[in-house]
Formats: sequence, structure tokens, C-alpha cells
Amino acid sequence: MAIFITMAVSYNLVNGVCGQLHLGPNAFITLGAYTAALLTLTPQEKGVIFIIHPLIWPLNQITLPFVLALLSGGLVAAFFGFVTGFPVFRVRGDYLAIVTLGFGEVVRVLANNLQSVTNGPLGLKGLRPLTSLWWSWGVAVVTVALVFSLVKSSYGRAMMAIREDEVAAQAMGVNTFRHLMLAYTLSAFFLGVAGGLLAHLITTISPTLFTFFLTFNLLIIIVVGGLGSTTGAIVSAILFTLAGEWLRVVEEPHVLLGYPLPGIPGMRMVIFSVILLAVILFFRQGLLGRKEFSWEALENWARAFFHKSVKGF
Repeated sequence: MAIFITMAVSYNLVNGVCGQLHLGPNAFITLGAYTAALLTLTPQEKGVIFIIHPLIWPLNQITLPFVLALLSGGLVAAFFGFVTGFPVFRVRGDYLAIVTLGFGEVVRVLANNLQSVTNGPLGLKGLRPLTSLWWSWGVAVVTVALVFSLVKSSYGRAMMAIREDEVAAQAMGVNTFRHLMLAYTLSAFFLGVAGGLLAHLITTISPTLFTFFLTFNLLIIIVVGGLGSTTGAIVSAILFTLAGEWLRVVEEPHVLLGYPLPGIPGMRMVIFSVILLAVILFFRQGLLGRKEFSWEALENWARAFFHKSVKGF
């Protein structure tokens, strides 16, 4: 759940706050996951895993503590985000979506074929389960705090101005390219860190884990929560995780009143797709629209509720 919150909040920074349709978060999650995984394995463990195609130097000799491996995964993802941001933000709209989607597929295909780096389709198995509850929620809290601070700053207001009207923002002196690059690179960093956490949570990764379905899941979360709302992304990520577990029952066989009912593999994705369509058609603002949590708003609501309750008596 916490890892999905980190992914959703950082992904929402580009799609929601800046209003750019970015369909390649799986690329940065992949980069972060493989980087962190390779850096936490010992040389002996790497020798066992890379038995067919030996791991290239110096990766075959480097082992780092978990926190440094996570940061390295985030930095590698941020580096590729910065580099690819130059061609990505030369286009807009559908073209930007296609370019980022293509980048995500390129990274996945490379992960499947660079066997001396990623072990190809065999993936990396036997990773140590280093991702604890504290690590997951700690990173989530830091991510949310930094994104909230950024959105409330002058940089965040400039990003929202780009979302509303890019031409008007440029006319007001906003350097749109610089602000989009900042959001894209920062988003890539946290997606990379989340990828490292995911790798050490499930302890086995392969290219099949980082397909477009991962991007689709994140897209569902931020659209249902409300594009541009960090609070909405958090709430939606929690609901998505819980719903994913509750709906697991539809994919498993059961016996009802003595009659066997076969499970339907992939039915959860069908249900989530229907929910996404319903939100787009009937609730375009999502759960929270662009509203954000604030202590002042909570205090005002509590005060109003208290006064209403007193009057009722």
C-alpha cells in the first residue's frame, strides 16, 4: 500500500499537477528496481544468479547498504528522466503520451535482452526481503511531504499554471520547459526509489513485472483520486490496494451451494477498467477533484459540525 502511495503521488506530479499525459512510469520503476536489486546482492549471490551470462564489471563486485541502493536506484531513474525529458517535452498532447509509452516499452525490452546486466527473462531471484513496514511508510511520508511542499511553492503554482494554460503561463514569464523537467525528473527519482522497495518486498523481479499494466494501475489510481490532487492520489492508492485484495476472490475457484464456481483470471483488471471508464464518463473530477487536505479546512469543518450539533440540542 505504501509503495503504491509513493508511486501514485510521484506519478501525479507530472500527469495531474503539470497536466502532461505521461505513460512511462514503468520505465523508471524498472530502472530503480534493477539498480537497487543489483547493488544489494553480494558478489557470491550474483555469481549464482548470473550463471549463464556473467554480470558485467563493476556491478559484479559492488555491494551497498539498502538505503544507498535505494538512493542509487532513484538517482539512476532520475538521470534517465532528465536525459529523456529533453526530447519528451519537445512535444505535447498525444505525441508526448506516445513517446513516454514507447520509452517504457524500450526499457522493458532492454531489461529482457541485456542478460549481462538484468539476467534477461530469468530475472533476479532470491533478493533479501529488506523492505519493511518502516521503510515503505517512511519513504511514502517523505515523498508526500516533499510533493506537498513543492506544489505549495512558487514552482508548484507555475506547474499548475502550465496545466491550466501553457501559452498564458509562458506569457507571464514561466519557463515551462524548466518546470516540466523538474517535475519529470523528481517524479522519476521517487518512482525509482519505489521500484527498489518493490523489488525487495517481493524478492523476485523480471521484465514481465514491469509491463504497461503497472502504468495502467497507476493511471487508474490518479484518475479515480482526482488528477492534480495529492490527497486524492493517497486515498485512491489505499482504496485500490484494498480493492485488489478484496476482489482476489473473483479470480479463485469457489463452491457455492454445492456447485463449483471457476475463478476468472484477470477479472480484477476488467473490474478496475470499468471503474476507470465510469469515473471518466460520470465523475470526471475523481474522488477529490483538485482539493487537498489541510488542517485549517479540517478545523473549519469540525467547528461547523460542532455548532450544528449544539444547535440541534
